[in-house]
Amino acid sequence: MTRRNLLWLVPTAAVLLLLLPMAATAQHVNGANPAIAVAPQGAVFTMTNDPSGNAVLAYVIGPGGSLIPAGHFGTHGKGSGASLADQGSVVLTADHKWLLVVDAGSNAISAFQVNSPGGSGPILSFVERVSSHGTLPVSLTVHDSWVYVLNAGTSTVAGNIFGFLLSDHGILSPLAGSSRARSTSASVGPAEIAFNPAGHVLVVTEKNTSILDSYTVSPLGYASGPTVTSSNGGTPYGFAFGRGGALIVSDAGPGALSSYAVAHSGAVSVVSGPLADGQTAACWVATVDGGNFAFTSNAHSGSISSYAVGSGGTLTLLASIAATTGAGDTDLAVGGPRGHLLFVQDSGSEIQEFKVGSGASLTLEYAVFALPATAEGLAAF
Repeated sequence: MTRRNLLWLVPTAAVLLLLLPMAATAQHVNGANPAIAVAPQGAVFTMTNDPSGNAVLAYVIGPGGSLIPAGHFGTHGKGSGASLADQGSVVLTADHKWLLVVDAGSNAISAFQVNSPGGSGPILSFVERVSSHGTLPVSLTVHDSWVYVLNAGTSTVAGNIFGFLLSDHGILSPLAGSSRARSTSASVGPAEIAFNPAGHVLVVTEKNTSILDSYTVSPLGYASGPTVTSSNGGTPYGFAFGRGGALIVSDAGPGALSSYAVAHSGAVSVVSGPLADGQTAACWVATVDGGNFAFTSNAHSGSISSYAVGSGGTLTLLASIAATTGAGDTDLAVGGPRGHLLFVQDSGSEIQEFKVGSGASLTLEYAVFALPATAEGLAAF
């Protein structure tokens, strides 16, 4: 262990700070963390995005929502060392059995098996690293056995999406011929790719063009499209699916959310919005309570806004400032028992944990400081 990798864990109910050591860079944990003395309530993952060697940082959710360091796991790939301006660079399968991570600096994807947070061994076991079949992967999505990656491309190399079959052993097999273009071969600033809840449509947001791309997905996992739809608000960024399968997209330009209906054909139609939250640069979205509520993090305001998602996906602003973070918010994730914890990454170097209460109220419970400045992505269960 090294002193430069010390973590501050801060419970809001405590007066004193508790200082705990973290495993050294590129060092795997070979046994259970001795601090985990009771049954854990889930786990949280982010990645270093380090260009000299990417790694996943893991935390177990302990009693009272405490975040206990659970290891530092190398991906065998490289990060970009810079913000990916994305959502979904670190994702979990629905059964929490597999964790997938982009290695943006080496055009690859790494897969890990997720072990029991309270077990005697490490929480993650590396499975493999595979090519992303494109340049600069920034976002991943998984539904059942199908995985798609969003490759951003560069000013000279066109981006694409590409599909994989995820085996029962965590092996990613590329789907030959599954590469699909986006709305244009030009640089579009893609932010996120995700399956709809039914798994028959993929959606991609393009920040630079203010376009939503949608693709239908066959039973064999092959995407067709895209169908190109102009965004209802400027600079569509992160998104999540809410009540009734409504697509809820952050509009970073006006600082708002918009909602859409997604048809089986891949057609995307506006339901409501852009509904401004009175903040600046709404960029990431998470939904809770079966999709009845949505949160967006406002990168330039250091705040989180809350919305109700009504029948058909209609949005209602609940709180312009449901919580303040004190730093530029980046990614969001939901985890813990019954999904009652909202995790927020702030400017790459901090994770804050909020308890979700009645009416989507937020109460700060815990925080982890001193993450690497390049840290990127967030996933939890």
